[in-house]
Amino acid sequence: MADPMLADFDYGWPVQRHTLVSQGEALEMAYLDVRPARPNGRTAVLLHGKNFCAGSWEGTIRALSDAGYRVVAPDQVGFCKSSKPGRYQYGLHGLAANTHDLLAALKVQKPVLIGHSMGGMLAIRYALQYPSDLSQLVLVNPIGLEDWRAEGVPNATVDALIAAERRTTRPSIKAYQQKTYYAGEWRPEYDRWVDMLASMYEGPGGDIVARHQALTSDMVFNQPVIHEIDRLRIPTVLMIGERDNTAIGKDRADKALQARLGDYPRLARQAAARIPGARLVAYPDLGHGPQVQRPQTFHADLLRVLSGR
Repeated sequence: MADPMLADFDYGWPVQRHTLVSQGEALEMAYLDVRPARPNGRTAVLLHGKNFCAGSWEGTIRALSDAGYRVVAPDQVGFCKSSKPGRYQYGLHGLAANTHDLLAALKVQKPVLIGHSMGGMLAIRYALQYPSDLSQLVLVNPIGLEDWRAEGVPNATVDALIAAERRTTRPSIKAYQQKTYYAGEWRPEYDRWVDMLASMYEGPGGDIVARHQALTSDMVFNQPVIHEIDRLRIPTVLMIGERDNTAIGKDRADKALQARLGDYPRLARQAAARIPGARLVAYPDLGHGPQVQRPQTFHADLLRVLSGR
């Protein structure tokens, strides 16, 4: 399986497609729209991270659907099964607008927005951009709880970022995920997510994926949201695996700066103190992907906070 559009990777539910025009380009957003057997009248929208896809949410989709939630999980433009246009200027505000267009077409009103990793950054931007359109905001190990450039991390050209992405291999993906996502542990079921990501880099379409991954790395590095979180006015919950150490561009920083970046126990508490009324659910022994690493615990907590308990 080597395909930049993940054509042969099964998400577990039928993949649907939403057409839109963005930056003069006719594009498609792939998405899942999972309807529960016993609806509770609420919808959850799941925003994936940079190294993830809509299908990466499969455990969370099942847990929410079983609890009565309609679940919508899109692939953002440039990712996974969605369009990868030849020319596109990536912006969190633009991806938020694309997602808003999708939800309007699906007639989704007042959903709870759940964002993981880069999806957490995007969820914050969405909530700032469309504050009256959401009922709740859940941020799962969002990146961007610090401004890496302001901290002193050197910037990188898109060409340099593309060159780095082209060096991506299955072993390098697994090593990074084991260290960062799962706090050093590994289970056989995690291989599925390594295979998903690695398959997009393999074969003749790998350069397309490398380019879009580089452009989105540039986006998250240069479009911080942390300076605006005080303006959030939506009930917000942070769910944080505290052994996460993600910091975009950390490898470009000097050793002293590297040691200070990605300190999630500190960053999560600082963010929770700045977001009006925010709640923090912390997992001291988990990494960047608590919903995958300890799904039963995480999903029980998620359903509890969504119910207001």
